[in-house]
Amino acid sequence: MSEAKHNKSGPKKGAQKYQNTFAYTHNKGSKLSKKILSLPIDGLCAKCFDQITWRKTYRKYKPLTVAATCVSCNQKNIKKAYHVLCDPCAETKKVCAKCMQVKEIVIDENTLIAQQLELEQTDFKKHLQGMRERVRRSYLRKLERGEITPEEVLAIQVTEDFDDFSDFSSEED
Repeated sequence: MSEAKHNKSGPKKGAQKYQNTFAYTHNKGSKLSKKILSLPIDGLCAKCFDQITWRKTYRKYKPLTVAATCVSCNQKNIKKAYHVLCDPCAETKKVCAKCMQVKEIVIDENTLIAQQLELEQTDFKKHLQGMRERVRRSYLRKLERGEITPEEVLAIQVTEDFDDFSDFSSEED
């Protein structure tokens, strides 16, 4: 008996024969490519996140056309391709929605930016609601003209104690 290892798939293959001269690029005008690239990647571990990102980069990602069935709750509510758990089940079990392993979930930069933008918009709206009507309208007009930024509006302190319409001064003579 020989002690040599036998690989069932044949001899080990080397590197690719010809090196690519340029990287793969998506078709610029393709609506499907734009739709695929805009889809968020969330609820996945680092390994699965990289796999989905690779699929999107090299146009191997195939979006779902019909909702898939969740392995845990058997409901047809998976709307993201390559996921086997729905978002609520993955969150309650605290596992990756693709490989179902307990790993740290990676947050996509796009979803993080979207959440941050949504939070800033709600802060901005709350700040505007605290202003008087004519001050609010004047700031909104300045925003439309580009004279002021939303950050500058948020930096402005809302004063409740000042009243323009009062005929009486606070100091009595």
